[in-house]
Amino acid sequence: MRVLSVASEIFPLIKTGGLADVVGALPGALAPLGVEVRSLLPGYPALLAALKNVQLVAKYTNYFGGPARILSATASGLDLFVLEAKHLFGRPGNPYTGADGKDWPDNALRFAALARAGANLGQGAAPDFVPDIVQAHDWQAGLVPAYLRYDNKRRPATVATVHNLAFQGQFDKALLSALGLPPMAFAIDGVEYYGTIGYLKAALQLSDRITTVSPTYALEIRQSEAGMGLDGLLRARGAAVSGILNGVDTDVWNPASDEYLAARYDARRIAVRAKNKAALQARMDLSVDPDLPLFGVVSRLSWQKGLDLLHEALPALLDVGQLALLGAGEKLLEQKYTAAARANTGRVGCVLGYDEELAHLIQAGADVLLVPSRFEPCGLTQLCALRYGAVPLVARVGGLNDTIIDASEMALAAEVATGIQFAPVNAVMLDAAIRRTALLYRDKPTWKRLQLNGMRTDVSWAHPAQRYAALYRELLASLAA
Repeated sequence: MRVLSVASEIFPLIKTGGLADVVGALPGALAPLGVEVRSLLPGYPALLAALKNVQLVAKYTNYFGGPARILSATASGLDLFVLEAKHLFGRPGNPYTGADGKDWPDNALRFAALARAGANLGQGAAPDFVPDIVQAHDWQAGLVPAYLRYDNKRRPATVATVHNLAFQGQFDKALLSALGLPPMAFAIDGVEYYGTIGYLKAALQLSDRITTVSPTYALEIRQSEAGMGLDGLLRARGAAVSGILNGVDTDVWNPASDEYLAARYDARRIAVRAKNKAALQARMDLSVDPDLPLFGVVSRLSWQKGLDLLHEALPALLDVGQLALLGAGEKLLEQKYTAAARANTGRVGCVLGYDEELAHLIQAGADVLLVPSRFEPCGLTQLCALRYGAVPLVARVGGLNDTIIDASEMALAAEVATGIQFAPVNAVMLDAAIRRTALLYRDKPTWKRLQLNGMRTDVSWAHPAQRYAALYRELLASLAA
């Protein structure tokens, strides 16, 4: 079975968030199950520079405003197709925004071009790899099912995967012709979405199956509170919607072999973890104190991630422990956390941006990993925390609800708890959860049990990959019937 995965980023070649981790890890996890995956990516400069074994698949003289090529290549152990179009993707830095932080004004054309290339490959543009299924990830690949539908050619099955419904890709309806879509496509059962062209809406409307990255999120997005205007469509397509949890790459995220750590350890040598806590405290200019609970954050600084709520609850946290924060995002939140670090020397450490090495050290050195998201499709950071023995403190939403077992009295008695949950998601309940966490931290036998339960949890891609493979096979069987 052959699957073409179409996405705008892939780890380790280009990454801004969890989408890249998923797209990068799934091919290797699916290979032992008889599923061959190739991924189509935009030809960003950094990605093109990493390619090996490059072969030409297709060439276009005027492709969304300039010359373009589809290349077949390998990089970092991944089998890739790459859309080389310098007029669209030959730009340094973030794949979606310019140096001013604003979206590139031609993003509609850039990612329509990616989707059009995905449709071409789905129709056999590369004779040595004709996919049975095309999987379109998020809005950037959302027009793939539309092109395949309106071309009226023999087409593969299609799966739309939603990593975050909040990002939808809405553009002016005047672009319809420039996108190469027929007038009939601009309809409620096509790409039209509140008078615009909706890239994600098109994917949800026109794909054969819809997946999202946790079972709870798959239910949440069918309700108005979390449906972001698409809940009616998702309810109507309920039978086609399923939630499959993400995993993490357990080779990349392995405290026993992680080169970024001050000291390596595993569940049998968890006491060694204390060396990473001391190293993290020193790195973040915090007081080196083994007895203070150290709360860690690795996150985009945004309303969605609840980092404004954490700032409100900061007095409670500073009553009981320290904070080590790594992230970037909304400028006001960046300013608030840098000010908090200046005002609380030795108790709050803040690094703006993303640093892979520091992210690993926070997982290995923090006692608690904080994820206070207002909504969270799946979340990967709490899965890494489980693997590294950092106890997750999470909001009871989406994939956080599916992956963390709250330390309730019953769960503690049954010895299955792996973290702390709180709900509803507001500063008052987060304050209470921080104080409950501090009490648990002082109970050393209970705390160690929480850590070990987490470290022994299977957070790999093994089970999710089986779910994807089963979904692919069921889809192909239903279409053949």
